[in-house]
Amino acid sequence: MTNAALSTGRHLSFLGLARGLAGSLLFSLPMLMTMEMWFLGFYMDRLRLFLLLLLNIPVLVILAHRIGFERTIGWRDAARDAVIAYALGILASAMILAVFGVMTFDMPLRETIGKIAIQAVPASIGAMLGRSQLQARSEMGEDDDDGNASETGYVIEMLMMATGAMFLAFNMAPTEEMILIAYKMTAWHALVLIALSILLMHGFVYTLSFPGGHRLEEGVPGWHALIRFTLPGYVVALLVSALLLWLFGRMDDTGAFEITMTVIVLGFPAAVGAAASRLIL
Repeated sequence: MTNAALSTGRHLSFLGLARGLAGSLLFSLPMLMTMEMWFLGFYMDRLRLFLLLLLNIPVLVILAHRIGFERTIGWRDAARDAVIAYALGILASAMILAVFGVMTFDMPLRETIGKIAIQAVPASIGAMLGRSQLQARSEMGEDDDDGNASETGYVIEMLMMATGAMFLAFNMAPTEEMILIAYKMTAWHALVLIALSILLMHGFVYTLSFPGGHRLEEGVPGWHALIRFTLPGYVVALLVSALLLWLFGRMDDTGAFEITMTVIVLGFPAAVGAAASRLIL
């Protein structure tokens, strides 16, 4: 390898890391500046927090395989990028929390680790999304020829939608507003919200012609995409919403009706996030 090629490789690697850090800050700042997220690091059940951190690993690996910092050849490269994204998420979270005075040296180690750990989840996903959203147009054109940008299988498609749902719903799930909105709504409101969520999901991807949206093949009826992608995608968004609410303790000592309503409320932003993931990833 020539010195010029080596220098170019180092430059691209550094650029990928810089974009990752920028993406981490860009996508995680709302959560880094949210009081409920600070408190979660203190009181969240440690077993549930550990489970959340474990679940984030396959999410990052799948994202890395799709839009890693560099062109990935296989899952080993994707796992490497996932580790880098997690490290960038931890670094960004610790740095911003310290600057804001939310994390101090006299704070108990358990609280410090908890605050950084929970913020590192959205920050690490943001680090991975940084490449997708911040790369130059010329590189975008190159990546179009890459296998990572090719059409994905159905299972991967659903997993990408779950990632988008998780990312957008993550900073709303621990807030009191989700419970308050669910309390104010009636069953009829819930049915309307379900219909609106499905309509928005389908419109985002198939109807409004956003860049990156999907187009139906000629001769394929419109209901096919609704049944095959939109409705399963909405179910995925609801499952992600239920998981987040449980992880954050929002289902504890709560009745079945209240839980259902809260899941539907959180499912609205989760559905939008699931649809958006198909446009930007």
